[in-house]
Amino acid sequence: MRQFFLVVLALALFSCSGNRQQTETAVATFELDNLLAVADQEVDKTVTVTGIVTHTCKHSGKKCFIVGESQAVSLQVFVDAEGEIEMFTPDLIGSKLAITGVFKEEHTSQEEIDEYEKSIKIMEEEGTSPEACATELASIKDMRQWMADHGKDYFVSYYMEGLKYEVLDN
Repeated sequence: MRQFFLVVLALALFSCSGNRQQTETAVATFELDNLLAVADQEVDKTVTVTGIVTHTCKHSGKKCFIVGESQAVSLQVFVDAEGEIEMFTPDLIGSKLAITGVFKEEHTSQEEIDEYEKSIKIMEEEGTSPEACATELASIKDMRQWMADHGKDYFVSYYMEGLKYEVLDN
């Protein structure tokens, strides 16, 4: 009888631990540059991304920007109300973070890009900040090139709804 009880107890413990492992989902971890290489496969998934903070919102602290090792692209991270992050403080600038959150994408339509380009050209004609206008027009050109390269009639931007972060170094 005692052996029977031990077998049942062992099966129950094994069964419970097996269920726990099935319900816990592994979160993939990426360097920012690597995440962007597979971004379309990770949309709406919880991931951890590492990057260096280049900017935090001074007013609310509800967003920050991180760059990868190449520093060629950045990712905007928003504080998610469901997460553990209260705010991104300015002292995080320059720090490498591992941020866990839900990876998202936003589409900007061809029409929206056309309208934006018109408004920039009007500002340019008025002599408003020629350097800024040139930068924005170059960005629009890059968006159009990306759309042509990918056969899309919209441009994709990625961002993250941050749930928690860990400072990896300063």
